[in-house]
Amino acid sequence: MQRSLLLPHALCLGTTILGLTATAASAQERPFTPSLTCAAVQAIVARQRRVVLATSPNAYEMVHFESGDCRNEVTARPAFEPTLDDPNCFAGYRCVQRNNGENTAR
Repeated sequence: MQRSLLLPHALCLGTTILGLTATAASAQERPFTPSLTCAAVQAIVARQRRVVLATSPNAYEMVHFESGDCRNEVTARPAFEPTLDDPNCFAGYRCVQRNNGENTAR
C-alpha cells in the first residue's frame, strides 16, 4: 500500500527534474562559432532567424538573419564571427544604437 502511494510522487518528481534539466539546457545553448564552419553558422542563423552566438567562452552576441530586424533607435551592422574555417565569417546582422560613437549592441 505504501509503495502505491509513493509511485505517483516519484513520477511527478522525476518529471519535474527532467523538465528543469531540459529548460536549463535549452537556456544555455549558444552555438560556439569557433568550433563550427562558416556555412554551419550561416545555416543556424538562417534557420533560427535570430540567435545568440558564442564567439568565445565569455563573449556572445545576438545575430539576426535580416537587417530589417533592427528597428527604432538601432540600425543593422554586419556581424562577422570567428569560425573554424574563416576568422571573419559573415553570420548575419547585429543591431547597434544609432548616433553612438561606440556602436554598442542593443
